Formats: sequence, structure tokens, C-alpha cells
Amino acid sequence: MTSSSARSGLLYALCGFALLSIGDAVIKSIAGAWPGTAVAALRYSIGAIGLGTLLFLKEGRQGFAMPMPKVQLLRGFSVALATICFFSSVFLMPLADATAIGFTSPMITAIFSAIFLHERTHATKWVAILAAFGGVLLIMRPNVAELGWVALLPLVAAMSMALVMIGNRAVAGAGSPLLMQFLVASVAMPFIFSAAFIGHFSGVEALHVGMPDWTIIARCTLVAVTASCAHWLIFMGTTRASAADIAPMTYVQLLIAIGLGILLFGDWPDLTSLAGAGIIIASGLILWRGSHR
Repeated sequence: MTSSSARSGLLYALCGFALLSIGDAVIKSIAGAWPGTAVAALRYSIGAIGLGTLLFLKEGRQGFAMPMPKVQLLRGFSVALATICFFSSVFLMPLADATAIGFTSPMITAIFSAIFLHERTHATKWVAILAAFGGVLLIMRPNVAELGWVALLPLVAAMSMALVMIGNRAVAGAGSPLLMQFLVASVAMPFIFSAAFIGHFSGVEALHVGMPDWTIIARCTLVAVTASCAHWLIFMGTTRASAADIAPMTYVQLLIAIGLGILLFGDWPDLTSLAGAGIIIASGLILWRGSHR
């Protein structure tokens, strides 16, 4: 692998992770205009239709197989829960704080891997995991005081994404990457629609699903498109540089989230939140160095 190829891979990944943060900022801009459950339902509907169309054009009817249905059910439910919780947390919390807490997902994945997959976890990893959760506590401190236990939403989202990662490992090689993307989106849809339906009839005003105006539909479409493009860019990055080299690029999301939060929403992080984010990033880099070795 040439150095120019590796540099282009890092650039692809950088653009991909940047697009993810831009999509999160677009989601936050919908806060108060439409419930997070409805936004998630529309976003995944658009994504599933687009991915299904591409899958049909590329692989035909035979491409719509469902290997390991129980694991696909776990992946779909987990991504549905993660999306609803993260979208809701972005509505309620500063974008940078929700994003930083979301970065604990690799640490939670390490815990779940040790429990469910019986993978060896070295002492260094446990130190990194404990430090990361210390960073989470620092970030959550003002949010729990202000929002109550609702501030746990991004942590639930991170735990759910860790389950998705475990499911991804289990189904690796069972089908094409495009099929796996389509399945996780299409299986998640019934769960997200059920949550939107229950919320609508719960009597909670904030969860009432009214008719959205065209700007909300356009923003949800933009998020679906940017997320798909982001994952494609990250995938292309891994074809030019090693996954271990690309992993630290994910923290660009946090830097962009801080910048967009300040510029668009006036969310200035305090020193305690910045310290917590720094601890999480340092913990992630420790895990990355361990896997790189």
C-alpha cells in the first residue's frame, strides 16, 4: 500500500466522518418541530428504499436473502433503539455532549465482546474503558442536573450501537455489505414506526406526530443521503488505508460537532465537558493503539 493511497484513504474517512456530524446538526435543527421518533422513521424509510433499490439493481431478487434472521432482528432492534435515543438526545442536549457520550460505544463493545463472544480483554483496555466512563460522568454532570435521567439517552444509544457491532461481527461474510446495510435499515423500520405510533397516541404533546412541512422532509432526506454517502466514504477509506489507521479519524466528528454547536445553536461547552470529551478521546486512542499492535 503506497503512502499516497494511504493519505487518500485518510482523506476519504475524514470527509465521511465530517458528513456524519453535519447530518447530526441537521437533525438537531428539527428539534421542537417534529418528534425524534417520527424523524427516525422518515430517515430510515428513505434509507431503506434507497438501499433496497440499489440492491435490486445490483443483485436482483436473489439479493434479498435474510441469513441468520435472529441476529438480523437483534441488529434491527438495536439500531432502532440507538437512533431514537440519539436523535432525542440531540434534541435535548448540546450536540457536542451527545456526540462525545456516543463515542463510548467502542468501549461498551469491548465489554460486550468479553461477555458474549468471550474475547480476551487486557488490563489496558479495562483502564481505558473505566477512564472513558469517567469522562461520560463529567459530561453528564450538568445535563443530569438540568434534564434528569433523560440525559442517559446518548448512553443508551451507545450501548445499543455496541450491540449492533456485536451483531455485525456475527453476520460478517453472510452476505454482501449492501445487503447487510439494507437489512439493518429495513428490520429497524417496524420498531421505529411502532415507537412513533405509541408516542403519537401516548398523549405526550412532544411525541405527537403532525403533518411535517416540506423543510422537515427535505432535512430528513438530506440526512439519509449524507449518512449513506458518509458510510460509503468511510468504506472507501478502508480500501486505501488500514482500518486501524482510519479509526482515530472518527474523533473529527466531535471537533465538528463542537464547532457546529457553537456556530448554529450557541452551545458553548464548559471546561468540564471539554475535559470529559478529552478523556473519552484519549481512552479511544488507547484502545486504537492496542488494536493496531
